Amino acid sequence: MEKEYLQDIYKDFFGTPLVETKQSNNEVINIDYETEINKLHLSDESKELLRKIVNYIFNYTNDKRYIPFNITISSKTDKTINTITDILKSASNHSKYLNNNKLVELAFYSLTDEVITKTYKENGIVLLKDLDGIELEGINDKQKLMHTLEDAISNNKNISVLVYKEEKELNNIFTYNKDLKDKYFVFNLVEEREEKSEIYSEILDNTELEEENKVKLLDYITATYDKSDLDSETYRDNLINYILLHNDIPVLKEEKTTEEIFKDLNDLVGLEKVKKSLYELVDLMKLREKTDGDLKIGNVNLHMIFLGNPGTGKTTIARLLCGILYNLHYIKENKLVEVTSKDLIAEYVGQTAIKTAEVINKAKGGVLFVDEAYMLGDKNNSYNDDAVGTLIAEMENNRDNLVCIFAGYTKEMQAFLNANSGITSRIGYTLEFDDYTTEELIKIFEGMVKKAGFEVTEDAIKELERIIEENRYKENFGNARFVRNIYEKSIIKHASNTKDKKQKKVLRTITKEDISTENLI
Repeated sequence: MEKEYLQDIYKDFFGTPLVETKQSNNEVINIDYETEINKLHLSDESKELLRKIVNYIFNYTNDKRYIPFNITISSKTDKTINTITDILKSASNHSKYLNNNKLVELAFYSLTDEVITKTYKENGIVLLKDLDGIELEGINDKQKLMHTLEDAISNNKNISVLVYKEEKELNNIFTYNKDLKDKYFVFNLVEEREEKSEIYSEILDNTELEEENKVKLLDYITATYDKSDLDSETYRDNLINYILLHNDIPVLKEEKTTEEIFKDLNDLVGLEKVKKSLYELVDLMKLREKTDGDLKIGNVNLHMIFLGNPGTGKTTIARLLCGILYNLHYIKENKLVEVTSKDLIAEYVGQTAIKTAEVINKAKGGVLFVDEAYMLGDKNNSYNDDAVGTLIAEMENNRDNLVCIFAGYTKEMQAFLNANSGITSRIGYTLEFDDYTTEELIKIFEGMVKKAGFEVTEDAIKELERIIEENRYKENFGNARFVRNIYEKSIIKHASNTKDKKQKKVLRTITKEDISTENLI
């Protein structure tokens, strides 16, 4: 009898057609799951597995053995995840496979034992997302949460769907309870990215392009699609929206070579210690690349601390460094995401970790530059720990897909680093940005003037020197930022001083009378 019973299960799981038939007003209605599954961008193996799961659920009756379908989905696309859960929900509703057909989403950022237990009792399909959120918990709390999840799954009749973007996220979760992997989450569905040709055809179907622009579109997709961390759907929709709005194809960004970037670096005034450190770093990375793994050089940890007073070039260097790392294939995109603590901290309990994670996701594949990072060490804001905890977890989990740079004033940053050893232990490089000398600040001013097409008199330079010397030892002196403010105010004053003049020589020359410190902070 048992053998026949198992044969029935085998038949249901592997052999029935994927068409649901309903009777309504004496009319037969067919619902074609096969078509919906074929639309999904899953691997062939995953599509076949999903067919089998739906077959079994669809044909399930009380005389059939209940199989707990706890599923992991590797996907970056909400549409894929939603389509799969909708299919599972529809099939379950038809056969009464679950005690109820409610679907709920749970983020690991907000999981508690009570939430897990209550959710599994009240819902039929539980979608578990944002796996990295568990890193905010201590090791004992992580293990406790995972055991609570195991108990909830084993004691209730549910379908659990665990969504992950990268394999290491999933493996990390299972380290806290290996039984979840070995006993429960044994069904895995893997999303496949659309081919470039598919993206190209879909965009053509949704836009009206001239032949010339069709060629430009193909060139753009060829150059950018494989480098993009966006899922296929988002990449496609963003491109369609751009084309519809601008009636044109985006211009391919002209990337500078490493040599061109270093020329820009060398053209910067001062920063000799920083320049030397960057040259040494690039030499090390090139050595690893040239020896192709023959030398026992570990992966270069490029998470960094930038220490320096205001206006010492920290943001400028971060932008140049981003281009260098991209050219050396250390990051996938020439992308620098600049934020401050305000962009990471939320106003309500439980929201900071989510807000920080969203910022990190935008920066993945590139560089995250956190300016005024010392603000995250302010103990008067209880949400700072959530932001730092999320940053620490993501820095570790995405070392091959993200570079984090924390920048701030030297004194305040030291206090921050002492208070957050987790950040310090993950930093590979510390760059110190010295204050500019008076001579260097004058060169910076002269460079701004020359670039704008002006000339400057010697008396004007002497007046600038006097102002710099008068202010440079004051607290929070702005270095290059201070000089830029003087330059901008002086141009405005020059325009006023020369409003009745016509001689080109006069109009192009900045004099002592033009040098302005009005309302200068």
